[in-house]
Amino acid sequence: MAVLRDVTSEPAAAGPPGPHRLRADAERNRAALLGGARAVFAELGLEAPLETIAHRAGVGIATLYRHFPTREQLVAAALLDQVADYLCAAEQALASDDPWSGFVGFVERICAMQADDRGLGDLLSMALPADQEIEELRVRANAMVITLVERAKLAGQLRADFAGEDLLLLLIANAAIVHVTARDAPDAWRRLMALQLDAFRARGNAARLPEAPSSQAMARAMLRLARSRGCAGPAAEDGDSEHGAARGSPAEELKPSELGQQA
Repeated sequence: MAVLRDVTSEPAAAGPPGPHRLRADAERNRAALLGGARAVFAELGLEAPLETIAHRAGVGIATLYRHFPTREQLVAAALLDQVADYLCAAEQALASDDPWSGFVGFVERICAMQADDRGLGDLLSMALPADQEIEELRVRANAMVITLVERAKLAGQLRADFAGEDLLLLLIANAAIVHVTARDAPDAWRRLMALQLDAFRARGNAARLPEAPSSQAMARAMLRLARSRGCAGPAAEDGDSEHGAARGSPAEELKPSELGQQA
């Protein structure tokens, strides 16, 4: 049986520890928890037991809760760099001279990121309304995605009725496929992505699509998923109403339904 090491609760060898040692111990524990959380979330998704993360970090569960009182706070701190990578992917896609190549490259990279990290795959399908830094990064990335979509439409390469919700639906579906097939068919997500990209391409004889879900509906769905994973607190629950769920949410900031309009 593994022995958990919680350095903040270990007795000092000689006399009480000074403030500098306590601070250093706390910083080491926090770094260990963040490293453990990133690894466990990548393997098991955002529903992973917090006890598993504490064990991976070599500390007790009480230490985890002292640093991160809620799962949402731990998720936000652990996955901040991954969300920054999402922003970087949008920036690099915009640097492409070819609008379609830029759009396709972005979709391929984000789907691959989801396949490599189940935690990020979950996060891109939900909202963390209580974490301003995460949501600010997401809003910045979403603004770039709007430009990617508009460029591809203006070039006549992306179908005119494409809506921002279509990309979110793809990310939700891709995360689910990665979860179900990771062990037995780890590259299955690539087929879905290729099929979807082919369907997104503009064609003169394209079939009429059903109406896209509204941005408000998708915002509520993102909040509901966050709650189901333990990543949204009472404030998000209070806002989950027919008229209030989307206010201030990432989906509302993105206004994805506008992407379906001609630029």
